Amino acid sequence: MSVPTVVADHLSDAEVRALRIADNKLAELSDWNEAALQIEFAELMDLSLDGELDFDLDITGFETPEIDIIIDAASEAAETEAETVDTPDPAAPVITQPGDLWLLGDHRIFCGDALHAQSYDTLLEGETPQMIFTDPPYNVPVNGHVRCGTDGAHREFAMASGEMSDSEFCSFLSDVINRLFDCLPDGGIAMICMDWRHIEELIAAGKAGGLDLINLCVWNKTNGGMGSLYRSKHELVCIFKKPGAPHINNVELGKHGRNRTNVWDYAGVNSFGAGREADLADHPTVKPTALVADAIMDVSHRGDVVLDAFGGSGATLLAAEKTGRRARLIELDPAYVDVAIRRWQEMTGENAVHAVTGQTFDSHSAATNATSELEADHV
Repeated sequence: MSVPTVVADHLSDAEVRALRIADNKLAELSDWNEAALQIEFAELMDLSLDGELDFDLDITGFETPEIDIIIDAASEAAETEAETVDTPDPAAPVITQPGDLWLLGDHRIFCGDALHAQSYDTLLEGETPQMIFTDPPYNVPVNGHVRCGTDGAHREFAMASGEMSDSEFCSFLSDVINRLFDCLPDGGIAMICMDWRHIEELIAAGKAGGLDLINLCVWNKTNGGMGSLYRSKHELVCIFKKPGAPHINNVELGKHGRNRTNVWDYAGVNSFGAGREADLADHPTVKPTALVADAIMDVSHRGDVVLDAFGGSGATLLAAEKTGRRARLIELDPAYVDVAIRRWQEMTGENAVHAVTGQTFDSHSAATNATSELEADHV
């Protein structure tokens, strides 16, 4: 290995001593070239995620939270417009089938039931997620409670969309917590979203399942949603920890520039502006990618596995892509799996690949559409 050097063999002993002092003092007075630093760390992180580095990036003297901020600065500067998501055509054929496992670069999505242990076995293949960010259904009927566009119509969730009794929903949450507890390492964090109607049941299920509630965060939206007496302008996020070890803390009271509180201010998907209605039509409780990305950066390191047992429209997937984590999603509804894949493909320009057949999502989609057209011609 060669190292660039400047040979200064013309200096006197006194000048050498002065140079030693000046060399260190000038470094203190200098500033980083932020753009160049971002490029270097981004390239190193790509190599690290591909397994091509045999060292940790903290040997540079920068800690994980600092690296996150440096790399994320470029993407934050580019995010001047709201997220836009095309509304799925209910008449279009669904590409994904139950039991499908899709590979999306460093990420995976499995179309299956979050209550079944086999879903996690298939998805994780022995991996241990460092953290969980998930947004389970709230057992509230979507139609009549969530507005979108002019007709307000929404596809109901595949489960817990108002059809469960209180006791059934409590049992559902307990089963979910048990699955998540088994996946986490000691000290792992599980961030689970819920609305005000069922936050009590979620907290009770988490504690009964062996998790410690270490905080309760509030997503403070820009505008209120639907409601009777009061329009709901917030959602809640339980911050659970699996006991047995300290959790990762990348905030450290703002030590590295991440000044975070338990009130998270992000625009809601029903805000007025381009793309907001499209987001809402796509998935009634879709979370902003930026919200999930910040949450992920708080308690995990780059390259860590992040699990989402209710993948929905793929906010956790996009957030993991953005922050250099590896997403592992389970989603019961094949139509939402398709949505998440298409959002990731649009974000990255890459193509998802079926884990079994090796066929790309686009080619599989083309074949499915062609078959549907042939069947329609023969009707």
